[in-house]
Amino acid sequence: MRVVLAEDLYLLRNGIERMLHAYGMQVVAAVDNGPDLLDALLTHRPDVAVIDVRLPPTHTDEGLRAAITARREVPGLPVLILSQYVQQLYARELLADGGGSVGYLLKDRVSDTDEFVDALRRVAAGGTAVDPDVIARLLAPDRAPSGLTRRELDVLSLMAQGLSNAVIGKRLFLSEGSVSKYTTQIFAKLGLEPSPDTHRRVLAVLAYLDTKPT
Repeated sequence: MRVVLAEDLYLLRNGIERMLHAYGMQVVAAVDNGPDLLDALLTHRPDVAVIDVRLPPTHTDEGLRAAITARREVPGLPVLILSQYVQQLYARELLADGGGSVGYLLKDRVSDTDEFVDALRRVAAGGTAVDPDVIARLLAPDRAPSGLTRRELDVLSLMAQGLSNAVIGKRLFLSEGSVSKYTTQIFAKLGLEPSPDTHRRVLAVLAYLDTKPT
């Protein structure tokens, strides 16, 4: 698997690069700023990119904006954001662009390398990997879709993490059939056609929720 890595802290960048090599991945570019990241993404078109949100020169949202720009040029380019921050406006745009192959994990929530690599491979394969705290911010009470019950919001949140109905059922102590019924109700209330593709459904919901900037 070919990876582009963007992280401005040398020790962290070097550590992630070594870890990826240990899992048999090839880091084709390791950069520390926004302009170099965009160039690397468009030049190498990697199997997946690992990107910090805040990169030089502004240390604000350079990484996210480079990822969004690259995905406009290369639709569906797999991107996993790994950050300490939830940049709500650009996170919503990235997650809801309809291209799939996206993830957004908080650094302090990645508990082990196997979990991180699993998320990376899921994104590279066209799936999603979104931290629960990110979803909580995007589904804040003032912007959550009206008409959904608390249980339906719980299911929606877990769906957005890229989890299957079976896994959602285990998390919420529900049968897989019950989860399927909840997902059907969610999409009916949102006016969206049901789909067997969990990741595509997640992106459709996030696109629906992208109604006002933060």
